Amino acid sequence: MKIINLIRYFLEFIIIIVFFFLFKILGLKISSFISGKIFTLLGPLFRSKKIFIKNFDIAFPNTSINEIKKNSSNMWNYYGRVFAEYPFLVKFRKDKENRYIKINGEEILEKIKKENEKVIFVSGHFDNFELMALSLEKYGINLSAIYRPLNNIFMNKIMENLRKKYICKNQVKKGRSSIRELLNLFNNGSSIALMIDQRVSESIKINFFNKKAYTTTIPAQFVKKYNCKVVPIYIERIEGVSFKLKVFEPIKFTKDQNIEEITIILNKWLEKAVSLNPSKWIWTHDRWK
Repeated sequence: MKIINLIRYFLEFIIIIVFFFLFKILGLKISSFISGKIFTLLGPLFRSKKIFIKNFDIAFPNTSINEIKKNSSNMWNYYGRVFAEYPFLVKFRKDKENRYIKINGEEILEKIKKENEKVIFVSGHFDNFELMALSLEKYGINLSAIYRPLNNIFMNKIMENLRKKYICKNQVKKGRSSIRELLNLFNNGSSIALMIDQRVSESIKINFFNKKAYTTTIPAQFVKKYNCKVVPIYIERIEGVSFKLKVFEPIKFTKDQNIEEITIILNKWLEKAVSLNPSKWIWTHDRWK
């Protein structure tokens, strides 16, 4: 790694740690609100603004400029809130009264837990996406989750520790070796949680909003190998730091459906989930690269 990158990452690390320290002083609600406003103001100034406009135009062509600006502003607000909420993952985790996260479809999770059923939970980067795996493991689901390491090697160590401690103890690093590790965990009784809206090495090009995009086949591979169910999950911020987690009915695929067909069906679900409230999805990933 180049020295200049190391210096940049270290400076970013220091800035983020300072913010996290200030957030701890201010508290969850105030920090989330302020950070949302800061990101709303500064977010559109970065290069990702072009990616947002390009991606949004692919998914929702002929959208007016005002509507694009509105969705962009809302997305950055949610993005900023998520940033400020990382130091408070412990608060979400230890919330025994469920003041912050309400689960819709709790009976589905109860059945999975009671029967020790191994399933594949799928979702996308909606709102505070980190709270999905946190809620599942907190509920008592034996879970393993795939994560993408941060480019910033200094910050990545802290984030990995936060994820393992408060989100999901079984964290599998995104990469070519992830399938083997996931298979071992699944065989040992663990369900799998992953985001199907990001590119991974195990991908095929599938239509996503009518344009080809590399899409993970990991859920489909598990379905074909184990005949397991796929359970879609969606999270949305209701107000402030209050969330609703929606657990959808498990999808049971037939034996004659191949990997591509299964992946297409899951992509269709993802499209519908994004369309519910486009600003709650992170558009700054170069999804159609």
